[in-house]
Amino acid sequence: MPLHNYDIANMLNRVADLLDIDGENQFKVRSYRNAARTISDLSRSITEMLQAGEDLTKLPGIGKEIDKKIKEIVERGTFSKLEEMEKKIPPQILELMNISELGPKRIQKLRKELNVSCLDDLEKAAREKRVRCLEGFGIKTEEKILQEIERLKRGGGEKRFKWAAAEEITLAMINYLKELGNIDKITPAGSFRRKKETVGDLDILVTCQRSDPVMDRFVSYDEVVEVISRGDTRSSVTLRSGFQVDLRVVPDESYGAALHYFTGSQAHNIAIRKLGVQRGLKINEYGVFKDEKKIAGKTEEEIFSHVGLPYIEPELRENRGEIEAALKGKLPKLVTLEDIRGDLHVHTKASDGKFTIEEMAIAAKDRGYEYLAITEHSKRVSMAGGLDEKRLAEQIKEIERLNEKIGDFRILKSIEVDILEDGALDLSDDILKELDIVICAIHYNLNLPAEKQTERVLKALDNSLVNIFAHPSGRLIGQREPYQIDMDTVLQGAKERGCFMEVNAHPDRLDLTDTYCKRAKDIGLKVAISTDAHSTDNLENMRFGVAQARRGWLETADVLNTRPLTELMKLFRR
Repeated sequence: MPLHNYDIANMLNRVADLLDIDGENQFKVRSYRNAARTISDLSRSITEMLQAGEDLTKLPGIGKEIDKKIKEIVERGTFSKLEEMEKKIPPQILELMNISELGPKRIQKLRKELNVSCLDDLEKAAREKRVRCLEGFGIKTEEKILQEIERLKRGGGEKRFKWAAAEEITLAMINYLKELGNIDKITPAGSFRRKKETVGDLDILVTCQRSDPVMDRFVSYDEVVEVISRGDTRSSVTLRSGFQVDLRVVPDESYGAALHYFTGSQAHNIAIRKLGVQRGLKINEYGVFKDEKKIAGKTEEEIFSHVGLPYIEPELRENRGEIEAALKGKLPKLVTLEDIRGDLHVHTKASDGKFTIEEMAIAAKDRGYEYLAITEHSKRVSMAGGLDEKRLAEQIKEIERLNEKIGDFRILKSIEVDILEDGALDLSDDILKELDIVICAIHYNLNLPAEKQTERVLKALDNSLVNIFAHPSGRLIGQREPYQIDMDTVLQGAKERGCFMEVNAHPDRLDLTDTYCKRAKDIGLKVAISTDAHSTDNLENMRFGVAQARRGWLETADVLNTRPLTELMKLFRR
């Protein structure tokens, strides 16, 4: 079985983490992260590309040295640099990565300033209130670290996978099982079906004529490293990636009940069962029962109907108000991928992208989009070839020329202008006035205290030329914590200033979070779902952003880029 893209990206990211913890220069760390990001984004298998003789150095972020390492991974299942770094960095240090509040930078600081080399050292430092004294930490972070340590002690330190990585693993497993030809229905459940940004393990439900062949095939999958259990109706395995998968065979007449139950969330299910009790019903994974007689269970719609509710989309099932909204007939009609008319954040060869403006535009047009905003980095982001005023002026002319060439499509003149530490913008107003859209972002000085970071962003949003604040928390899931910022104040400030927020669709970001998407909706603040694409393949990431927006209750009207171009541009005329 060839290595999944996830496995290759995971090894590259692991080396980046180890190098970061070791204090290696950021250029080298970024080279591994950029390559991992590219591989995670690919819709094609790296292994198959190499087998076909394709040149990986044509992909964004993959140079000759990284290309050699990827080939070694595909050939050996690991690579020498990873083995070297795992010998150099003690395994106890790596345990600190299981603390969600800690990324490589913070671990390096803890090692250097508090001599922390394991979880016990960290707990001692936190209980002695020494962690809060470090720059970029604070009391709240210290308290969260202690909570995380307690969670790990209770055995809650499960490995979690980004949703996109979980999808690759899940689809490979499902396609493998389908090849048997003995399966009538097959659906992944759990947090994966609810599209949570990270997934701990996976439940797959199937209906079939005979369970034995299905279970035999399941436990014989090449990726399986441990068969935890093997039964007639349930089996459980651990895959090479560390992902635990449970396969359940359920009767067709109970499929809907089982799908609802195993999709969760637990809090949602408890609330549904309480509604059932009020109606004299018992609801479980087998069906809906009245006086011990089964009266429903074949479909999820039946489950909801028997407690007086319409169907509730899986992304909403977190017991965060969806049941109350359903009872009042006020469930949101969630935005869909088909509603998206354009992408408002992409990069090209002019900065750190891999394709030309024309190539990106044609790819967007081929997806059925009506418009695409070209948003290169600005000059402050020199490592990514950021544009100064002169280069941006040249790009504006090029876009105008291409708009005449490409019919029935609009390339929008834009920029991802950096917010400097004092809140000023990295480019002059004179050049920004020439653009259709201005998005702003933070890429440096991430460790400011929350009050200063918040003031910095609000000052940038004060500029009447700014339209959208991109990847607002700065987080990289599992790699970099959000910077300290009062997001509620930023959301309200954006609303008052006529600005908008981005839901960055890159699977490493998914930023805004679902909870802040909901907060934005509640105050009437619209968002743009954008991919931050650095290649034509990256445009595919839009679906991850849409999933995040759906978890945040967003409807078509809440999303800027569901609008036709003329309507969209009116929103930016402030």
